[in-house]
Amino acid sequence: MMRVALAGFGSSGQTIHAPLLHEAGCDVVAVSTSDSARADAARRAGHRDGAPPRSPGTPPAPGVDLVVLATPSGGHAAQVRAVVDAGVACLVDKPLAVDADEAAAVVRYAASATVPLTVFHNRRYDPEHATVARVVADGLVGTPFRYEMRWERWRPVPKERWREQASATEGGGILLDLHSHLVDAAVQLFGPVETVFATVDARTTPAEDDAFLVCRHAGGVVSHLGATSLAGAPGPRVRLLGTEAAYVMADFTGEVHVWNGQADADPAHSGWLYRGDEREPVARGATTQADLYRAVSAALESPDPQAAMPVDPWDAVHTLAVIDAARVSAAQGRVVTVHTPTP
Repeated sequence: MMRVALAGFGSSGQTIHAPLLHEAGCDVVAVSTSDSARADAARRAGHRDGAPPRSPGTPPAPGVDLVVLATPSGGHAAQVRAVVDAGVACLVDKPLAVDADEAAAVVRYAASATVPLTVFHNRRYDPEHATVARVVADGLVGTPFRYEMRWERWRPVPKERWREQASATEGGGILLDLHSHLVDAAVQLFGPVETVFATVDARTTPAEDDAFLVCRHAGGVVSHLGATSLAGAPGPRVRLLGTEAAYVMADFTGEVHVWNGQADADPAHSGWLYRGDEREPVARGATTQADLYRAVSAALESPDPQAAMPVDPWDAVHTLAVIDAARVSAAQGRVVTVHTPTP
């Protein structure tokens, strides 16, 4: 059983990481938070207190196999370095850092210390993403040429939390929060992004709350990736166009939409394959986000834990390079080439 110290017990730590760790059969041996109310909540949930490493060589807790950083994004880079200095494997919530250069420096730092590092790109393990991946792998739409993915919400009054209230340099904004998932999903399906054109706006929050990216992949597919907090009519999550068919997914766990005609046929299916006015349901993938933690646990038992990690941290660096390029594109109104730092 993998023994885990969880740093951060806010929305992400309480409602995402802790439940998934338990589902995966991990032992959460310590929880650390600077908020007294959250500390009380952690104790009520049966967790004991434990301090994350704050200086080089300070262990996070005795007998810990993995430190999970479910903390505000602006502090990730420094906190990963502290975990590495303690010599404990680390999983950090996405984004790995606030920009690609900082993220690359962190990955190099962990590699030089031979401390395993991975990133919580949990949406790779959504059954919906597994469904799209099978649609692509099995050629169900023929040759794909356009991939549209949306994460749209109707939230005209921002929440009073750091994601909405922090600046981009502090880790706030929809690009680092939601486009980290959208870009990673597109890259997993269609390979690295070469160029980006983007529109980015901050309408209700200090950092952006509305962004749209047009990403051209090395293999030729073009991805349209949109996230906004100001969609009164949230669109279908996925539309994939190919030379022989189209795939449309409207339902997505935990999100609302207004496209009832494209609702899933039943729980065993996710989305529809369309050929004009004909359609057929597509079988739902069988993965769960807890599989990410199961894979991390297996990696730590392997001869080469870093190579076996389910998410290569350099993937997270590329995702941030795409986001960096999107910021430049939006500011300058032009297509921007993505430059990803290398090992």
